[in-house]
Amino acid sequence: MSPALLIALRFLGARKRAMLMSLTGIVFGVAFFVITQAQTAGFEAYFIKTILGVNGMVRVEERIQSSRSLAASEGSAFAIAVEGSVKYIPGIQFPNKVIEALHGFPEVAAASPVIRGNALLLANFREYDSKPYGIDLASFLAVSNLEQSIVNGRLRDFAGNPYGLIVGARIARRLNLQIGDSVLLDGAGEPQRFRIEAFFETGIDQVDRERIYLHLPAIRTLLNRPTGVSFLQINLVDPALAPALAPRIQEAVGHSTMAWQDREKTWLQVFSVLRVSSALTISTIIFISGLGMFNTLVMIVVDKTREIAILRSMGYTRADIGRVFMFQGGIVVALGVIIGCAAAAAGTFTLSKIPIRIRGIFASDHFVVLWDPWHYVAAALIATVVVLVASYFPARRAARLEPGAIIRGSSS
Repeated sequence: MSPALLIALRFLGARKRAMLMSLTGIVFGVAFFVITQAQTAGFEAYFIKTILGVNGMVRVEERIQSSRSLAASEGSAFAIAVEGSVKYIPGIQFPNKVIEALHGFPEVAAASPVIRGNALLLANFREYDSKPYGIDLASFLAVSNLEQSIVNGRLRDFAGNPYGLIVGARIARRLNLQIGDSVLLDGAGEPQRFRIEAFFETGIDQVDRERIYLHLPAIRTLLNRPTGVSFLQINLVDPALAPALAPRIQEAVGHSTMAWQDREKTWLQVFSVLRVSSALTISTIIFISGLGMFNTLVMIVVDKTREIAILRSMGYTRADIGRVFMFQGGIVVALGVIIGCAAAAAGTFTLSKIPIRIRGIFASDHFVVLWDPWHYVAAALIATVVVLVASYFPARRAARLEPGAIIRGSSS
């Protein structure tokens, strides 16, 4: 152990209570920083997982038709050129051709056709506005978490019944529906009878209180839509590829294509703001601890003036004296980071076991946390920078003390 480090340890004992207060502040600051980041990042990651499982990573929807000119009147030879004019035609008329084109992208893991519409659900002498989604079950399971969302009933029964129905849990509770009940759906034509085979719950309020799933052939008859689909839902090998891939798909297939990051931009911005604001708020604890460290070291410099003069007289350089006080800050911050990270891990684990019922944007019965080592790295980095900056100025002041002036001042 170097002499400077030994002297630093001796000097630390001069202000034990103040040092302990600074150490405690650093421990709490590091721990709270990690816990809040784990919580906000955990909820964000769980929201992303839920929304990707419900609505997919990429959606291909409307057909894009470019228009180069606009006629002034019907039958007129005069036309006005409109560069970049685009017309969007709802739906996908030839989904199989688009799916075939999608398979040419190595980033695409799966694609599934979906028909979306509106229908009146008639059950138990009540009417309910619903949004039926016609799906091809085999391919839809590859682009969604429908199988994991089933809370009652079996997908096997739905797959075996061409007029089977999967209903949102909130709809079921509101209409007092049971597995096996027969209900009517009134779409574009005559009402049709379906049998409820399963209930699902995603935790997303709007989805659970509006959406019902039925087979593609059944919804074609219900909505009188013999051809085409509303959109294609796509899963990728990596969700992060969606923003770069969506424009390429749009150009290749000639249909409007949207990545999940653009679709859920509002919620992603909300989570980002929460994560940054919580980090700034908790960092103030570490900042205040740094101020306490600054005051403590200044007092140590005042108390240890004679000792510093003696050390300078013994041959210690200004750099050596500065190193003694920087070592003090380094010791405190090292202990604070180690204890704080241990406390953060224990606190994060405890938080993840606290029961809480969350419904609205996802479904969870406990706090969701994300174990990310970068949270610990960030907390340690902030604490280290704050404490070392706070230690630098007292260290510089101590290093500038002249031993002759100190000795003359004490002798007089």
